Amino acid sequence: MVAPLLPLGTAEAAPVRKKGVATWNMPGIRAALEDVRAGWFHNWDSTRGDIDPPPGVEFVPTIWGPDHVTPQRLRQAAEQGRHLLGFNEPDLPGQADMTVERALDLWPRLASTGNRLGAPAVASGADREGGWLDRFLAGARARNLRVDFIPLHWYGADFGPAAVGQLRGYLKSAHDKHRKPLWVTEFALIDFSGPVPRYPTQRQLATFARDAAEMMHGLPFVERYAWFALPADRGGTGLYQGTTPNEVGRAYRSVQGRAN
Repeated sequence: MVAPLLPLGTAEAAPVRKKGVATWNMPGIRAALEDVRAGWFHNWDSTRGDIDPPPGVEFVPTIWGPDHVTPQRLRQAAEQGRHLLGFNEPDLPGQADMTVERALDLWPRLASTGNRLGAPAVASGADREGGWLDRFLAGARARNLRVDFIPLHWYGADFGPAAVGQLRGYLKSAHDKHRKPLWVTEFALIDFSGPVPRYPTQRQLATFARDAAEMMHGLPFVERYAWFALPADRGGTGLYQGTTPNEVGRAYRSVQGRAN
């Protein structure tokens, strides 16, 4: 039986500040954001566009790639958010796909918004010596550029109970190396090793979504996290079909942040 949407304004429906979602627009998104009790969301863009969030749910803008470093998008980011996510997966072809030097050259323009500023979110290897993020942060220190926190992405290919520990280990390793607060701006279980992505069962995904979120609430160096993604209209790991949560959505909704 599908759990009903919680009535607007009830204590149980209060947003959980640390818990968020990555999303694109969909029918019923306002009600879904409220029902899942997201404290924040992002959409990989400098403006929330047609998304009208409920009260208390923060939009966090993104400057996705080099072509998005424009006066208009920087102004939108400054007007619509107080945090700013940097370039999206600059280490990955098909995403921002930038050299470290190019990102460093553009970085002062992102800092000029005055927003609290997150580093470029690498697809992998945030803890790797000499990796993309490591070289970017070294360059930022050398140029005296501001980086306030580190966003990162994590997708697990192990669909069993070990996945939560694997995510925790990655987060601890990245924090130990860089000593900055972390935002997990995309996380889920997807196996990308084959010619097409492989997904877990709804039960496996629901268990992971709940347990991983509760785990991150207990890590003081993880400031925020966001599930990929809120809509289930494209299959995969989504939480809601319009205003209706699936099994994974109900599990993620249940996270209340008791450990924080």
